[in-house]
Amino acid sequence: MTSLGIIQARMDSSRLPNKVLLKLGSRTVLERVVLGARQSGVLDELVVATTVEPTDDAIVEECERIGVPHFRGPVDDVLGRFLGVLDRHESDIVLRFTADNPLIDPAIIDLAHRVFVASGADYLSTSLAHTLPRGLDVEMVRTPVLRQVDELATDHHRVHVTSYIYTHAEQFDVIGLTLQPDLSHLRLTLDTEDDLKLIEAIVGRFGDDPVDLKTLATWLSSRPDLVEINAHVLQKALVQA
Repeated sequence: MTSLGIIQARMDSSRLPNKVLLKLGSRTVLERVVLGARQSGVLDELVVATTVEPTDDAIVEECERIGVPHFRGPVDDVLGRFLGVLDRHESDIVLRFTADNPLIDPAIIDLAHRVFVASGADYLSTSLAHTLPRGLDVEMVRTPVLRQVDELATDHHRVHVTSYIYTHAEQFDVIGLTLQPDLSHLRLTLDTEDDLKLIEAIVGRFGDDPVDLKTLATWLSSRPDLVEINAHVLQKALVQA
C-alpha cells in the first residue's frame, strides 16, 4: 500500500504574504514542512502542489533547491491541483500537508498513518475533535475517495480539498483520531506576524530539525509569555479561502 504526501503551497497569503519561503533558522518554512513530512517515514513520495501563477515561480525554484518534486495547477481549485498530482503520482493513500505548518511532528504523522492503514477507513483526521495544537494536525484519505469527491465538491470544498468528506461524514467511513493531553490552546501554525514571532522563538530554542510535540509543549508550558503572543489570533472560517 503506497502513500503519497502532497504539500499545498502558494506565495499569495492575505494575512502574511510570501510566508512559505520565509527563513526560520537556516531553513525556509516550506523546507521545514518537507523535512517533517519525510522524517515520518510513511511516505513513498512527496510532492509540492503549487499554482500556475507567476508569483509561484519562487516556490518551484525552492522545490528544485531542496530536491522535492512539484506540480503546478489551478489557483483556487486546490482539489483539482491534488488530482493533477495523482494523475502523475498514483498511490493508495494521500496525506495532505499545508506549507504554513513548519512545526509538524513526524511521530504524530507516523501514528496517524498506522491507525489509518489498520482501520481500512476512507478518511482520517486529528482535527475533527481538536486536541492537538493548531498547525500539527494530520489528515489522510484513500485515493479512490479523493477522486470520488472531485465529482461532488463545489465552492469552498474545492479550496479545502477534504472538507466535503468530513462535512458529509454519513457518506464515508470517517475516523477522528483524538490524542491526549489536550493542547488545543496552542497555536503553532503560521498565518500572521504574531504567529511568526512565536515560531521564530521556538526555532531559536530547538534549531532546524523537527521537535516532538511533548518536548515542545513542556517547554512552552514554562513560557506563557510566548504562548500569549498569538493567542488572540482567530482561525479563518471554513468558507474563507
